[in-house]
Amino acid sequence: MPPVDSRLSGAGQPRPDVLVTGAGVMGLWAALMAARAGLSVLVVERQRVGAGASGGLLGALMPHLPDRWNTKKQFQLEALVSLEGEIAELEATTGLSAGYRRCGRVIPLAEPHHRERALKHSRDAAAAWDVSGRAFSYEVSDRSPAAGWPAGEATANGVVLDSLAARVSPRGLLALLRAALEAMPQVRVAEGVDIVRLDPVAGVARCADGADIAFGHVMVCAGVAGFDLLTALEPRELPRPLGVAVKGQAALFRTTLDPDLPILFDNGIYVVPHDGGYCAVGSTSEDAFEDADSTDGLLEDVIERALRLAPVLREASLVERWAGLRPKAIGRDPVAGLHPDFPSVAVLGGGFKISFGIAHELARAVMRQIDGGSAGELPPSFSIGAHLEAARRDLT
Repeated sequence: MPPVDSRLSGAGQPRPDVLVTGAGVMGLWAALMAARAGLSVLVVERQRVGAGASGGLLGALMPHLPDRWNTKKQFQLEALVSLEGEIAELEATTGLSAGYRRCGRVIPLAEPHHRERALKHSRDAAAAWDVSGRAFSYEVSDRSPAAGWPAGEATANGVVLDSLAARVSPRGLLALLRAALEAMPQVRVAEGVDIVRLDPVAGVARCADGADIAFGHVMVCAGVAGFDLLTALEPRELPRPLGVAVKGQAALFRTTLDPDLPILFDNGIYVVPHDGGYCAVGSTSEDAFEDADSTDGLLEDVIERALRLAPVLREASLVERWAGLRPKAIGRDPVAGLHPDFPSVAVLGGGFKISFGIAHELARAVMRQIDGGSAGELPPSFSIGAHLEAARRDLT
């Protein structure tokens, strides 16, 4: 990477080698990987660090099912395994905790055909869930790991015990990443800076207040807003959107649960024990909504279903309700890599439900591309080119 030149941004600061738009989990990992490569980094966030979907409650790090194995599932598997070491290194450096634990997951099997399917997945996992000799299992058992976890009526045909799943405190991880970045002299994090347009030819980002920020490369990690920034680069209107916002709602309880308990998962409901006497419950996936930031009866339904799954929570106190928008790229796969038409523009986004488990490896791979490497580490379906092709396809 050539050294930064002497041009100044509109704010009077030296032009960064890398401008990162968005300070959620994608943006903070992108900034960290760029700084580790020796580059100067400016992270700009429209509101505050973690103001979007990354500032939620759940923190469930869940693998894809082990059937029909492909490059996307392999990428996520390796990322879920490598995240453990990345977090341990940051915790040792900063003295903070991300609340990470490879706690595993329990899935109740209410019907006989659920058990039959789970037994097949168990064989699939034995073949696929192995990273450098470190194997993980998807076992079918007649016994739950703890009494009432989950409720007995849900386990008529046993349970699945998954040893790969993990959990992290979303806000704890963001605080950890921010602390690591603030200790790096070549990194600056600026909140309250709203990027509304990119000019990759001039190497300038335009802010909502009219100021310009010059950059060497820009990494678009702005969640749902990132789709608009990328769409604006297109010479013609796209027949289909590059991505959409999906609203999620979740809740946080204060409990006496053992934080070592595994995640409960059943029919889209997550129950995630956390350190410090907390347990998160969620979540909705709403394609249509009127208010992005408010919770409503849909969350109350999720809570009631969680209470039936884990009756012990009826003795807990509800301390927070949360709602936010998650970015889902067209075709559901994340979008990551260099823009095919503008090599100074890179993208990390669209992770939807799996962002926390893969953001560090997406950032590492994209940083290598910026530094002149290939895109070989990323599944082809993740590329911005693949997403643009899908969005440019007029289905009419």
